[in-house]
Amino acid sequence: MPNSRIPNFYKFSIFQRYDILRENGFIEQQDIKDIIEEKYELTDEQANKMIENVISTFSLPMGLALNMQVNGKDYAVPMVVEEPSIVAALSSAAKIVRESGGFSAESTRPVLIGQVLLLNAEHSTKSKQAVIQHKDEILALANYLQPNMYSRGGGAIDLDVRILPNPNDTGDMIVVHIYVDTCDAMGANMVNSICEGIAPLLEKISGAKSFMRILSNLHDNSIARAKCVIPPQLLNDGKYDGKELIDGIIIANQFAIMDPYRAATHNKGIMNGIDPLAIATGNDWRAIEAGVHAFASRTGRYISLTNWHRDANGNLVGSIEIPLKVGIVGAPLQSNPKIKLVHKILGIKSANELMELMAAVGLAQNFSAIKALVSEGIQRGHMSLHARSVAKAAGVSEKYFDIVVDELIKLGDIKIRTAQDIEQKLQNNKMVIEEKKEEQNLHSGYGKVILFGEHAVVYGSNAIAAPIPYAIKSKVEPSQNGTRIVIPRWGVEFDLFKKTKDTNSLIQSAELIITKLGLDKTPLQILVFPGIPRAMGLGGSAALAVSIIRALSHFASKNLSDEQINEIAYESEKLVHGTPSGIDNTMATYGKLIRYKKDAQPKTQLIDLKNPLPIVIGLSGTEGLTLKMVRMVREGWLKNRNHYDTIFNQINQISLEAIEAFENYDLEKLGYLMNLNHGFLNALQVSTQELEEMIAIARRNGALGAKLTGGGGGGAMIALCPDHRNEVVQSLNNSGYHTIVTDITN
Repeated sequence: MPNSRIPNFYKFSIFQRYDILRENGFIEQQDIKDIIEEKYELTDEQANKMIENVISTFSLPMGLALNMQVNGKDYAVPMVVEEPSIVAALSSAAKIVRESGGFSAESTRPVLIGQVLLLNAEHSTKSKQAVIQHKDEILALANYLQPNMYSRGGGAIDLDVRILPNPNDTGDMIVVHIYVDTCDAMGANMVNSICEGIAPLLEKISGAKSFMRILSNLHDNSIARAKCVIPPQLLNDGKYDGKELIDGIIIANQFAIMDPYRAATHNKGIMNGIDPLAIATGNDWRAIEAGVHAFASRTGRYISLTNWHRDANGNLVGSIEIPLKVGIVGAPLQSNPKIKLVHKILGIKSANELMELMAAVGLAQNFSAIKALVSEGIQRGHMSLHARSVAKAAGVSEKYFDIVVDELIKLGDIKIRTAQDIEQKLQNNKMVIEEKKEEQNLHSGYGKVILFGEHAVVYGSNAIAAPIPYAIKSKVEPSQNGTRIVIPRWGVEFDLFKKTKDTNSLIQSAELIITKLGLDKTPLQILVFPGIPRAMGLGGSAALAVSIIRALSHFASKNLSDEQINEIAYESEKLVHGTPSGIDNTMATYGKLIRYKKDAQPKTQLIDLKNPLPIVIGLSGTEGLTLKMVRMVREGWLKNRNHYDTIFNQINQISLEAIEAFENYDLEKLGYLMNLNHGFLNALQVSTQELEEMIAIARRNGALGAKLTGGGGGGAMIALCPDHRNEVVQSLNNSGYHTIVTDITN
């Protein structure tokens, strides 16, 4: 019995491979002689009889994929293909699968569909019923037309009728499907002949006119299925953990099920195996492709043809269901002499056996392709993307998604089951966070809102800022492969100190901080867990810088003071915002309600607040790019200094009046001053349509005052809501905006 397990086959010369194939029972000595003498090559004369206008033949490499075992039988799989790595990838996948018992496969009867289109029926429904009533007569005629096929146990076995609306309004289209078991032949010509032969009888029965008579290449009545089971230990190779690879393969498959753009490439990988085998065996690979892709779209959405999942024992289980209509006999196959050699190597006995082998080959090729993809992803260390993909594959709801992603990375156990366990605990309110333990590992930078004075503060005016109970937290771990920053919630992951062209302000900021602390030669992994929406004017960049500085200080036992942390964070803010006032980094460091004034030595003053200040933060959903807004205001100031200085002075006066209102807890005046402040910010052209809409909604629903906060150009607004906070929140949410409800305290 042939054995396809031939180690190091690729190392031998072509002539040595002939002898190895002979020793393993795939070919005989005479076959080797015929190969050497080119008796299997297609001559110009033979080619001239196959197609029109022949001028020469065109050669492609034919290789053998080894290790293939299907239903207990070994195959050396001939593949005609010009693309490198396909043969090796199939051999590699087959080797893994054979160690766990090989592929199992099955197939239906090899049924081909013929279509006869009938038009101009007086009553389409009556015509349909008449055809169905005469089914036996029609099938008998079909089998009379192809007696040899019928005598071999095949032939016409069934028919059905469909009525389709005619867009040209000339009556319905009646489509007759006749189902023909073509046995070991592909059967295209036979089915076309049957369609031609039964057309006159169909016209007579239906009273309609036959218009088209042709086979269909959607072979959804000729299905092959293959399956494999791979234990995780077979995927351990010293570089990757088998369980991790299984998670990755499942995620990749889910991606192809959900996204047609990925599914197209995913299924192309399947056909990388099937097409070369179809060509080698002389089958119509174009018809196979057409049927396969139509079948992948049968639900109305183009999806993956394979399914990969984990069974109860933790094994990877792969399966494929695919329409295949192939043949091993017939004139088209016999016209190419090399097909005879291919069939001998394969030892195929029936068309069904070839269908089953093709399905297994497609599944193996798919496994090899996605294994390589996810291995590369794991190797590159895309922790945040991997965690997000795992959470998505685990079916985590949007409500808990970001929390689950963060927890997966904190735990260092990025697996589907872990994600599901975390969500279950969250749903059951059993997710206990050990605050003391967390504080030892996670280090915070505070978020903020500017209540009064943004933009003017850059030019020496007073501003008032307050912390919000949302922070960015970071931790630092040693790394084996350079320094990397990972922010799973934002889907951000960058290698640092690589000096690439796409360096952004986040990378520059992180590199600056690490260098300032003298850790640029130490391989690190910085994990960041933001509780602040990105680029919404809530001090995210400064909070990020402060949290990283604190985490690095703890990791390296630097014991930096708050003042030192603030100084480094300010240097970072210069990279992010150009000419920052310093208020964001100060807030991120100290987290107190303050008056702030930029100077050679920035001045801060704690503000006394008798009671909490109830506010609503509205998020526009549009990123506010502070650097862009600061530059725009500066350009305006350089062109019109008098006008801009007047606005800045007015904003400064509003901020000073607000301090007294805070101390007296005069909410009416605070609201009035917020409205005034926003008017001047609007004059600086830093507001947007979304911000204006949110502010109008807040005021209309009872807010005492509302204004943008931060740089503008998107981002967020704040509304003072002592009495109607629920109404403001509901109205903003109903208008499609997100909200944060919080209180400002000392």
